[in-house]
Amino acid sequence: MGMFEGNYQRKIIIRALALALILSGIILLIFPNPKQYIYGLVFSTSINVLNFRLMGITFEKALNMSQKRIMPYIMSQYLLRYFIYAIMLIVSAVADYISFYTAILGLFMVKIVILSSPFCDKIFSRVKKENKAGH
Repeated sequence: MGMFEGNYQRKIIIRALALALILSGIILLIFPNPKQYIYGLVFSTSINVLNFRLMGITFEKALNMSQKRIMPYIMSQYLLRYFIYAIMLIVSAVADYISFYTAILGLFMVKIVILSSPFCDKIFSRVKKENKAGH
């Protein structure tokens, strides 16, 4: 099982979706008409998680390919993921029911989770230790 499979990938996806949910809750509290902001965040976070999953599938498949086929395959998948991002950004910019700014924020959800994971893991492990010691 590779780095993009199993628990690691699942943990990142769950945390990205949880972060989007938390941010949606904050948006609900802050903005008087939050729909377009939440739509933008949910739309782009979904695309971001999808592309993260596609990247994992791409690398897992590439491991079993011949040397000749790996580079064209990876490049085509890379271009496909960026095409998906481009479509999402165009839709977000044109559709008035989607906030372009929260759509851009959603594109960074997986990256934010990956970069903050060591910090979050440390907090979670510390909380677990305190709960075990307290009970």
